[in-house]
Amino acid sequence: MNRINEEAENKPQLKLEFEIKEKDFNVAGEAASKVKKTLQQLGLTPEAVRNIAIVIYEAVMNVVIHATCGQLKVIIIPERVTVLTEDKGIGISNIELAMKEGYSTATHEIREMGFGAGMGLPNIKQCSHKLNIKSQVGVGTVLEAIIYLPSKDEKG
Repeated sequence: MNRINEEAENKPQLKLEFEIKEKDFNVAGEAASKVKKTLQQLGLTPEAVRNIAIVIYEAVMNVVIHATCGQLKVIIIPERVTVLTEDKGIGISNIELAMKEGYSTATHEIREMGFGAGMGLPNIKQCSHKLNIKSQVGVGTVLEAIIYLPSKDEKG
């Protein structure tokens, strides 16, 4: 194991996990709300809490809309929050195209419900410092968004 991984493993960490089911639109709001409350209790800045809540909501909505099932993991350590979604579903055939504002593969039914405007991935990118997406068509997608937190000195 390299030195960086050892350091990360020895730091205090909090992990929150949520199961995501296809078309379970409530889970996105519930997960974002629960994590937001936890982050506020930990004393994170309002901006960081807001950005992380947006990332969670958008990432979970993508799973709800485009996959059959998935999981959200939120890993909190003192210097960053990692939002990780893994799903089983259709996958993303063209990640570069999917990153464009307004591009959507959501069904007409989903759009009629007010979702699927093609802003999910662009919003995640805008609200995170680092975004990694791996996807395989017909298998699923793994999304990792990292939000770095200001140090105690930077907050005040």
